[in-house]
Amino acid sequence: MSLTNIIEDKLTTTFSPDYLLVENESHMHNVPAGSEMHFKVQIVSDSFDGESLIKRHRAVNKVLDQELAGPIHALSIHAYSKMEWDKRNGQVSDSPPCHGGGK
Repeated sequence: MSLTNIIEDKLTTTFSPDYLLVENESHMHNVPAGSEMHFKVQIVSDSFDGESLIKRHRAVNKVLDQELAGPIHALSIHAYSKMEWDKRNGQVSDSPPCHGGGK
């Protein structure tokens, strides 16, 4: 099972999201082809209603603690309540280009 699938499974089991997108952005960095090290997570869940941004990030980080201790090098988290997601029209900013590692 790919790391992307593991992340999706863990977040789905924990948060029962209305929307979840896990993107492997490793190709944007100076890593070997096929790497799974840099990820962007967009997640919309009732679990985030009334929670601060830091609590949302901590909750996601806790679920992925094993992966963050090992294969994940970078994780961008975009965690929203359903109402916040609707106000954003389902839009999240693109990740910036990598400026390190010679790319």
